[in-house]
Amino acid sequence: MKWSNYKYLILRRITQLTLITLYFGANAYGWKMLSGNLSSSSILGAVPLSDPFAILQMLAAGATVGASAIIGAMIIMLFYGVIGGRAFCSWVCPVNMITDLADWLRRKFYLDKIERKVWASRNIRYYMLGLALVVSAIAGLAAFEIISPITIMNRGLIFGFGAGAGLLVAIFLFDLFVLKNGWCGHICPLGGTYAIIGKYNLFRVKHNSENCTLCMKCKEVCPETPVLNMIGKRSEFVVKVECTNCGRCVDVCDDDALAFNIRNFLK
Repeated sequence: MKWSNYKYLILRRITQLTLITLYFGANAYGWKMLSGNLSSSSILGAVPLSDPFAILQMLAAGATVGASAIIGAMIIMLFYGVIGGRAFCSWVCPVNMITDLADWLRRKFYLDKIERKVWASRNIRYYMLGLALVVSAIAGLAAFEIISPITIMNRGLIFGFGAGAGLLVAIFLFDLFVLKNGWCGHICPLGGTYAIIGKYNLFRVKHNSENCTLCMKCKEVCPETPVLNMIGKRSEFVVKVECTNCGRCVDVCDDDALAFNIRNFLK
């Protein structure tokens, strides 16, 4: 096994597990490095971080949002808007570990080769985003936060799992047997939020067609295969908002045809 074919995957797991450990330590031992949760955090008790989608739900619900929460949301939007893109989904979100496992099993047992008449638009997540804001406004509370599998898993890993674990199992089975990357790529409104925020981010994967031997390993492992529509055709950046910057395509490419680079908007 070539470890170089897993470098970004390993880095992503280290990042996700480190965040979980820091949240756990803050709750159990009073660590100050990173306290709170993925909806609302604080670095060293001084730098606020807020989930922009959670803030939108609170505003829709008519809640009073403090200045620190607004600043925290702006910090997150600036980071993902300029650098991260949709990287939250692959580098931070703990549910990604479940959906990645389902995707690996799909490939392992050739489930992707079985033809199914299942169609789901990737725009569903935007409808879910709008629906969550409408329900929040009607109910007077942050609707998605109550049922969010991200919140359930984050809380479960820190405090222990309860009945909410059933939703995580359902997502795993849905991704495994029904639709490839079904939850993250088609339904999750938070994924839609970061797709909008990171539409013009600078840090992207670039394809060099001159090096490409059309082995298609990149498309086999990519959770959002349509973003690699340039493979075998032309050299260009992966610019579709569905890309999560997970780096798996870069990992498995033995031709040095894919690599992270800075987008040049002047060309």
